[in-house]
Amino acid sequence: DGSVQMECALLYSFLEVSPDCKFKEQLHILQSQGIMPCLRGSYDAELELQTDGNRSGHLQNGELGYGPEVDEEVVRIIAAQLAEIGDQFDKEIKARVVNDLVQHFLNENLSREEITRRMSEAVEGLARAIPSDMEREKAMLVLAMVLTKKIANTMPSLLQRVFSTTVNYISQHLHNYIVRMV
Repeated sequence: DGSVQMECALLYSFLEVSPDCKFKEQLHILQSQGIMPCLRGSYDAELELQTDGNRSGHLQNGELGYGPEVDEEVVRIIAAQLAEIGDQFDKEIKARVVNDLVQHFLNENLSREEITRRMSEAVEGLARAIPSDMEREKAMLVLAMVLTKKIANTMPSLLQRVFSTTVNYISQHLHNYIVRMV
């Protein structure tokens, strides 16, 4: 099941192609160390063990390796299109929303579920506030990814936690939409 891999690949590509990312170095460190949350840690159970003993989706020659169900080029094209939409949404997102989320991410006492719930509330609130003629799922996906970028721009040290939370949020709420899109 490449579900989390797909969300992970899409978010990573979105951040990579987004302009004005102040955390490119941390993003590449996240990839090069193999600590992308969708490749290790809490998602291990969701990654299939291959016959050679490796897990699908692990780094291959230092590159992100997606399972056969994730077409890397398609993901990059979609991510680039979403990043363009994200640039339009970016100006609509108030600093207060980002700063509130930064505070939640900094709070070590909040569980992963609670952080994901707060992210979800922020995305849904923004989706209602930003008038858009695009489909709701696409707007919510772009908003979640733009929030990830803005939080990491505000505090790059939070990249790993916010990345993991966003992948979790997207896979819980928007997985079917992403499958249809890809």
